[in-house]
Amino acid sequence: MKRTLKYFTALSLFLIGYTGFSQSEKDKKIMADAEDAKATMVEKDSEIAEFFSKSADYVIFPNVGKGGLIIGGASCNGIVYENGVAVGSADLKKLSVGLQAGGQAIVEVIFFETLDDLNDFKQGDFEFAAGISAVVLKEGKAKGIKYRDGVAVVAMPKAGLMAEASVGGQKFDYESF
Repeated sequence: MKRTLKYFTALSLFLIGYTGFSQSEKDKKIMADAEDAKATMVEKDSEIAEFFSKSADYVIFPNVGKGGLIIGGASCNGIVYENGVAVGSADLKKLSVGLQAGGQAIVEVIFFETLDDLNDFKQGDFEFAAGISAVVLKEGKAKGIKYRDGVAVVAMPKAGLMAEASVGGQKFDYESF
């Protein structure tokens, strides 16, 4: 009995340590991807650099995977920045219904106009309704970015093709580092 308890305790400690190690490695990978995505966006349209610096705060989702055939979905992990410093991670989930077909990978950045807007996001009750739309980043398009209800959304396609005329919303979860 004592031997079984020792093995169970050792296994439990190993799994707890391994899970913590995996999580921090995952966060490091997402953070590196977010920094790469930001650099790519600035390279693609230098006007967005000013938006990054003037924005109170932002969250970068570097690898949003979305797809669907009538019913669609998307998900991604991202990094939340406050005053340019990474302060936490975020989860994005989306479900949509309508005319849609295909799959796509995009970068999505949510800019917050004020600290209060970021705090609303951090509280976990933050959702985008179907009416929120993103500016698709192309050369010179950053000038057209506008805040709506305290947020501005920019999307940059990475790969794939998706046609959609659907209704859905995005839900987010936040966790500080």
